[in-house]
Amino acid sequence: MARVRYFAAAEEMAGRAEETRTERTLGDLRRALAQERPGLGGILPRCAVLVGGSRTDDDAVLAEDTLVDVLPPFAGG
Repeated sequence: MARVRYFAAAEEMAGRAEETRTERTLGDLRRALAQERPGLGGILPRCAVLVGGSRTDDDAVLAEDTLVDVLPPFAGG
């Protein structure tokens, strides 16, 4: 199972800081999260989603020990 960590607004919309997921690809994970948590689904397209510390395509395979970070756009200046 992949370990998913949520930060800032993504954590708020997910209702948790992290969880483990069983989806096999990043695209499957994105679709499942958007369906299960509409609030998170609303910001997910604007989030940086890192798999193993790098941006990747939705066809990236999520192995049992994969770390996925969901980082919303940050405001500031």
